[in-house]
Amino acid sequence: MKNVIAYLFTALVVSSCGNASVSEDKKIQEIIDSNDLLKIKNKRTEVQAVYEKYAKELKVLDEAIAKLDTLRKVPLVTVVSVKDTLFKHHIEIQGSVDTKENILVYPQFSGAVVSLQVKAGQKVSKGQVLATIEDGGLRSQLAQLETQASLAKTTYERQSRLWNQKIGSEIQYLQAKTNMESTQKMVAQLKSQVEKTLVKAPFSGYADQVMIEAGQVVSPGVPLIRVVNLSDMYVSASVPEGYLSRLKVGTTVEVFVKTIGKNYVGKVRQIGNYINPNNRSFDIEISIPNSDNLLRPNQVAVLKIEDYVNTKAIVVPENIVQENANGEKIIFKVEIPDAKGFTKVVKQVVELGQTTNSLVEVKSGLTANTLIIKEGVKGLSDGSKVQVIK
Repeated sequence: MKNVIAYLFTALVVSSCGNASVSEDKKIQEIIDSNDLLKIKNKRTEVQAVYEKYAKELKVLDEAIAKLDTLRKVPLVTVVSVKDTLFKHHIEIQGSVDTKENILVYPQFSGAVVSLQVKAGQKVSKGQVLATIEDGGLRSQLAQLETQASLAKTTYERQSRLWNQKIGSEIQYLQAKTNMESTQKMVAQLKSQVEKTLVKAPFSGYADQVMIEAGQVVSPGVPLIRVVNLSDMYVSASVPEGYLSRLKVGTTVEVFVKTIGKNYVGKVRQIGNYINPNNRSFDIEISIPNSDNLLRPNQVAVLKIEDYVNTKAIVVPENIVQENANGEKIIFKVEIPDAKGFTKVVKQVVELGQTTNSLVEVKSGLTANTLIIKEGVKGLSDGSKVQVIK
């Protein structure tokens, strides 16, 4: 305690008194050595009065320095002016790329593959013969039957002319007609059987997989060739039922296919009429173009479906929004900086709306052209002094 009092007094008077401070220090020591409590208390009161006088003067000097010292340390911040802007919100849903024309071709006839007329990856046209199956003599039978049908037709035509001339009997005419019709039906039936020995493409596309070889015996139920058409692609997805009223046929949808890293713009072409009770969702289909031929069935796609639009929204970066102990959302705005960039922080409670792409909509609390702190917000409080940097 003795050393503290001596040090304070010496520090207060050294600049003005010089050598006098040494003698004053001795006086204080003498008073302390006297062990006179009253003298010591009186001297302390005297020193305290001097201390308070200098403390007031120091405060005034500090305030003057604060106004004039441009190098004082204050937080550095960057600000941005809030603008009215177009704001869109999307829901993101995972879907799967698909096509309606992706099927396995099965044989309709049992037998050995006489010829295989397509290779994997080959482009094919609708109705093109892909493979031929041994017919077991059906074509020879068909040729004979067609000859009989031709003769039966000729006989009928002759009998018909005679009957029209009232020559011959009606029974001969009817027999010729019945024979011709019966033979023609047999030809048609045999042609149908022969046609089943030809494996044809059901639509135009690509022979994506060829699962047989020439000479292999096949039968109905065993897949032969997969044919895929990539020109009519779509994405299927399940959407929560809460979005049912927001989707319409023709709604534009952004589609991102992860495996190829590409974005596509498609449109909703079908909305399901059934709500799945297990997950409370409905199915949709979005048609997408495949001009670059990179889309394939079963690729994973992420759909961005627009469900909210505000043409004059106040939008701020999500990371500048703070939350206080009461759960209120806070944004720090600033007054107009002076010529040197110094200004004061103002705390503003805001109400937030939708969030998308790290931007959040401010529904109330901010107006256009307000300056808000973009960087340097950490550690600030209402009324803090800051310096704005560009």
